[in-house]
Amino acid sequence: MFDDQGHATELGYVVRVPVRWSDMDVFAHINHARMVTLLEEARIPWLFYDDKPTALMRKGCLVADLHVKYRGQIRHDESPISVTMFVERVRAVDFTVGYEVRPHGAAPDSPPAVVASTQLVSFDIDTQRPRRMTPEEKAYLTGFVRS
Repeated sequence: MFDDQGHATELGYVVRVPVRWSDMDVFAHINHARMVTLLEEARIPWLFYDDKPTALMRKGCLVADLHVKYRGQIRHDESPISVTMFVERVRAVDFTVGYEVRPHGAAPDSPPAVVASTQLVSFDIDTQRPRRMTPEEKAYLTGFVRS
């Protein structure tokens, strides 16, 4: 579990994620594959902790689509990174998360160094099929939709 469990803001759910030395590439930037992992780690306290209405998704949630755009550099000494997450779309069995990643100390309204999106599908492991989200899950996610 993380020291920072995150918090809701008017911009979305914000989690500070520590950058490990092993997350760096040879040029001292965060490696692409590691950035995807850091985004995944940011989602954990927002969606999968016991006190969240979406905690059931720990048992089944698949990534259906992923996009990452780099608009700036983030280096190891700019840790922990600030990941702001919000919902772009909610449907019956899936939702799309938007991300804005900023280096430590950057203003919340400053241009993000990384923008990304992930389409997540609520999934029933036993039946191996997508499952409809509960009204509570959808309401929680809808609360983070950006206009």
